[in-house]
Amino acid sequence: MGENKTYRITVQGVTKEYAAETPYEQIAEEFQGAYKAPIVLAMVDGKLSELFKCVEKDAQVSFVTMADTPGIQSYHRSAVLLALRAFYKVLGHERLEKVTVEFSVSKGLYIEPKGDFTLDAALLEEIEAYMRKMVAEEMPIRKRSVGTDEAIEVFRKHKMIDKEKLFSYRRVSRVNLYRIGTFEDYFYGYMVPNTKYLKWFKLYLYADGFVLQLPQKNAPTTLRPFEPSEKVFQTLRESNHWSNRLGVGAVGYLNDLIVKGGLGELILVQEALMEKKLSRIAEEIAADRRKKIILIAGPSSSGKTSFSHRLSIQLKTYGLTPYPVAVDNYFRDRSQAPRDEQGNYNFEALECVDVELFNEQMLRLLAGEEVTLPRYNFALGKQELGCGSRMKLAADDILVIEGIHCLNDRMTYRLPADCRYRIYISALTQLNIDEHNRIPTTDGRLIRRIVRDARTRGYSARDTIAQWNSVRRGEEENIFPFQESADVVFNSALIYELSVLKSYAEPLLFSVPRDCPEYQEAKRLLKFFDYFLPVASEDIPRNSLLREFIGGSLFPVG
Repeated sequence: MGENKTYRITVQGVTKEYAAETPYEQIAEEFQGAYKAPIVLAMVDGKLSELFKCVEKDAQVSFVTMADTPGIQSYHRSAVLLALRAFYKVLGHERLEKVTVEFSVSKGLYIEPKGDFTLDAALLEEIEAYMRKMVAEEMPIRKRSVGTDEAIEVFRKHKMIDKEKLFSYRRVSRVNLYRIGTFEDYFYGYMVPNTKYLKWFKLYLYADGFVLQLPQKNAPTTLRPFEPSEKVFQTLRESNHWSNRLGVGAVGYLNDLIVKGGLGELILVQEALMEKKLSRIAEEIAADRRKKIILIAGPSSSGKTSFSHRLSIQLKTYGLTPYPVAVDNYFRDRSQAPRDEQGNYNFEALECVDVELFNEQMLRLLAGEEVTLPRYNFALGKQELGCGSRMKLAADDILVIEGIHCLNDRMTYRLPADCRYRIYISALTQLNIDEHNRIPTTDGRLIRRIVRDARTRGYSARDTIAQWNSVRRGEEENIFPFQESADVVFNSALIYELSVLKSYAEPLLFSVPRDCPEYQEAKRLLKFFDYFLPVASEDIPRNSLLREFIGGSLFPVG
């Protein structure tokens, strides 16, 4: 009786009838010409859905492409599954001890396989060839729901110990597993429906593993050349080394530590490691008395303000007297700011800064002259010359300057290279969910920002999420291209911080309305927090960088 039932599906104002059980992938193929990038997911009545799902009611449908954040995330996830299946197929389970997706590098993912084999160019070429064979064969990516106990047995069978540990703390009774052929795995988030979608990738041998180079949402059907950021890479490897030495390489082990009451010691060790690195930076600066200008840059929510205060304290232990200089006070009048492609002011462009005045005053200070710094009136959007503090450098004085353009040579083009010391700081997350599900650095920073914005600016989580893409664009243009020019890279991420931030962030994320565009991202982050056991903040030291976000800091950080 219900065999011929049809439903009305509306896409981009066009309503058509489709038979029940029509896959959304079929409808996507009809409308692909109306989208500039490949479609990989569907949005059904405002709810994200995979393309293998079928029509089962009248619905308003839009499609998500690789040019959208959820779309490119699903592509990356699916490409990892493709690479894993190739590794296990070519080498066999018995020869593989573990394959770990470590972190992002050069618009790709750095992956380290371990086992009874030698990873060389010939083997990597064979792996890539098998991946391309699966793409050509258009193999379906299947999904099945199993009980948590059964999932844990699957993970144990495939020696996925991190996953086994992770799911021992999961409250949910069922788990979604994805499969290509006979290889099955768990992933945090949706997948594309078929290997034919995964055309754009390349493998590069690198360090002790390889990089799976992948497209990005701003150019979803092209691959950028592999250009590793060596300093950032080595910082990430060092952080991973320490997290593994501390026995906390993945979330399940962190939860273990929380349950067993060992987190207090981990907090003290992490803070001690951070203080040790700060001391080494201060020692290096103090050893070269030509260094008079410290330049600090990093992406949003990296803890730059707390870092500059803690570094200043370390510098004082070496007999130096640090003075902060706010780049914001060198802003030009708001009316002179350039505009972006939408016609809005682009306040993150270097052209917003009076670079000439900045360089002139820094040179005069280096020459021993006294200068009066400018002051920027944010209420009026005006630069007020001669209204700031007066400054003259003594022999042991040193300037500490923080700003998004501080690593850009155009910002300091007149200053002698030997007087500058440049620091890149970022929260480079070293903790992964499990072997194959990494925690993107951008997620950690977004969560930090949501918590801080709510506390210091009265912003809702919806407000912060809505601004995040714009913030990220500014970072891609003004910060990341210059990170390798730094004298030192400092990682401000703390292994335990997401367990602390959970209690602060979850109520904010739950407040995001279901009918707004930011809801899907809020829902994703809430699901992400399900992996973590919560931790109270009482044991967090008052000088911790984390205090910049949760409050209670010794420093004036808002």
